[in-house]
Amino acid sequence: MSGGAYKISTDLRTNERIRAREIRVVDGEDGSQIGVIPLKKALSIAEEKGLDLVEVAPQAKPPVCKIMDYGKYKYEQAKKAKEAKKKQNIMKVKEVQMSIKIEDHDFNVKVNMAKRFLKNKDKVKVRIRFRGREMAHKDLGYELMDRFAEAVSDLGKVSSKASMEGRHMLMFITPISDK
Repeated sequence: MSGGAYKISTDLRTNERIRAREIRVVDGEDGSQIGVIPLKKALSIAEEKGLDLVEVAPQAKPPVCKIMDYGKYKYEQAKKAKEAKKKQNIMKVKEVQMSIKIEDHDFNVKVNMAKRFLKNKDKVKVRIRFRGREMAHKDLGYELMDRFAEAVSDLGKVSSKASMEGRHMLMFITPISDK
């Protein structure tokens, strides 16, 4: 649990762990304020209802406590965190490699592969490797990269233009979000 909002829920003080003498008490069932009362009285009210006294705002003066079922609260928080994690899209980087002597059919196969990656909301790294004397023809590499970017422009946009790194030319294409 690395998110700040979720960490708070595990550090809440409950029942006898609450240190303040006087606390502001809120009824967890209907959200009504019971008022500022001594800790012992709040604990007895919670015990009568068969619920827990949970310190929800320890930094407040006096600290705010809620009468609720702590086990159920923790379960709900864990469920919310799990849902939030599920909705989060982790973008992976997929790589497509070519050479500057690539044939048209092979080029189309690479384009279709990149389109499939972009549909899955993955980032695509396009790499052209230069061998031997091919390094003298970087202009052909840039033309090939432009052609590739144009071919996948309906699904992705170039996030980092073609650039040389040693004997490789790299370009990154990110998926176009629907939002």
